[in-house]
Amino acid sequence: MNLFAKFQEALPYAEFMARHGTPAYGARWRRTFEQVTLTPAQRELLGQFTRETNVLVLAGAWCGDCSAQCPIFDRFAEAAPVLTVRYLDRDAHPDAQRELRINGGDRVPVVVFFSEDGHEVARYGERTLSRYRALMAEQVGEVCASGVVPAGDRLLARVTQDWLDEFERVQWLLRLSPRLRQKHGD
Repeated sequence: MNLFAKFQEALPYAEFMARHGTPAYGARWRRTFEQVTLTPAQRELLGQFTRETNVLVLAGAWCGDCSAQCPIFDRFAEAAPVLTVRYLDRDAHPDAQRELRINGGDRVPVVVFFSEDGHEVARYGERTLSRYRALMAEQVGEVCASGVVPAGDRLLARVTQDWLDEFERVQWLLRLSPRLRQKHGD
């Protein structure tokens, strides 16, 4: 499947929510967006991004994991204009959902990163390590007594950092790509 063709069909956040959301779902996404704060160091890092990166997000406006994570991507795009984030509704594109299954299941959000010229760079989803650690602690019991997750650390801040780590990894992969370095003369 040509997932970059799906990126070209995908919608910016506002259009995605207008087409697939409801006022209640839109309010949940807006609340998360308003709560996402980037540290000065995170903003500085995002400001160093130079390679155009197309980010396809397979999502559902109704999805709690999506409303808790997807607004993070738009915060990143505010700080790094080279990021173009587009959303694809999982239910309206079952072929993309089949292609992007995780552990044999239909999961969202799933993010696919593309170079400026449409080459797939990476896939990541549907929950970050920090979110899984929190779920394990809630559902199975304490799993991280070693102190890896600091007491009092806000989950949204940790999830934001997890996602930023992946966006950064993709950016440096693109920045160091011999093909793109030759194209841009850098």
